[in-house]
Amino acid sequence: MFGGTDPNKETYEAINAKFMEENSHVTIEDNSQTSDEEWKAAVNADFSVGNEPDVIQFFTDATADSIVATGKLVSIEEIRAEYPDYAKDTLDSALDAAKNTDGVQRAVPTTGYWEGLYCNKDLFDEYDLELPTDWESLETAILTFQANGIIPIACSLNNVPHYWIEFLMLYSSGIDEYTAVPTTAPEGWIKGLSMFQTLREMGAFPEDTDTVDDAYTGQLFRDKKAAMQLDGSWYAGNIEDTDNTVVIAFPGVPDQKAEANTIVGGISSGFYITRKAWDDPDKRDAAVKFVMAHTSQEGVQQYWEATGAVSQAAVEVTPVEGATPFAESIAAYTSSASAIVAPTDSRIGDAYKTLVSEIVKVSVGQMTAEDAINEAIAIIQSSTEQ
Repeated sequence: MFGGTDPNKETYEAINAKFMEENSHVTIEDNSQTSDEEWKAAVNADFSVGNEPDVIQFFTDATADSIVATGKLVSIEEIRAEYPDYAKDTLDSALDAAKNTDGVQRAVPTTGYWEGLYCNKDLFDEYDLELPTDWESLETAILTFQANGIIPIACSLNNVPHYWIEFLMLYSSGIDEYTAVPTTAPEGWIKGLSMFQTLREMGAFPEDTDTVDDAYTGQLFRDKKAAMQLDGSWYAGNIEDTDNTVVIAFPGVPDQKAEANTIVGGISSGFYITRKAWDDPDKRDAAVKFVMAHTSQEGVQQYWEATGAVSQAAVEVTPVEGATPFAESIAAYTSSASAIVAPTDSRIGDAYKTLVSEIVKVSVGQMTAEDAINEAIAIIQSSTEQ
């Protein structure tokens, strides 16, 4: 997948060159390309006619179901039976996030994405506040900032409430309930979305949160007019004050069911070894060593640094020398993840748009969280019946 204009391409090719230099008996025949729809179709065709490669980097989600169904991908468990150190540097949470839809771990990932709480630490320092680590400290921060004319949370409920939907439901529900596709409104989902009204009544959001867009609220945060913003790793490139901005774990909700440091994010690709290489005594060892070269701490560190040291690394990365407090906080945050869970839209598709569209009503008490969820569930059920 690291082909075309992918920013990982140079790192990938450099690791390959070093691998061949250290293993002079091995030649890599590489056919990396941009992972577009045409490429996905070509991969499926190759697997169906017995032309699959020895090693492939591919998706781990439902996109991979068709090639998983061929039985031509070897599980990590089987590989570790002979090579106990295989994927030894990879975090358990990352391997779990990269498992296929049948629950089997086959792919060893490099990097992915994360969502987390961006904080203007200088504002916290100005008002003698600790960065929030639980609901109580988050509530204290919200009330203190609100009383002093600082917007506590930069968020457009009208445009992009997605991140708050995810974390409020996840922490209220726990992973199992959060990741299940419901047939009736789950208690944890109801409790989580009901928190929008609680937060709004506390004055957590901008007064015009119903009419402004995400670009506007993002600027509020960067201009220090707002103290916090829940967002993804893709927002990191917008941060200018890298000395006073940090990313931390979601603080939590009252009586939460999710473990602290549970991250909403995704690791949706990784390196697989095919049975063609595994069953070939002349290739098995080379294939294992090749994947380990790319997914070891050293390899992933290179990928992580090459893309700005802000992605979700699948290993415990070492902060780069001279790294800003911002970059250091991201490394600490992602390395401490107790679990990585994909967002709701990856499971319920278009029904999620309906849920998002009702958040303003839920926040002002015009609609109950239960009704909003049931509205989305009706769309899920309708699509499955068709």
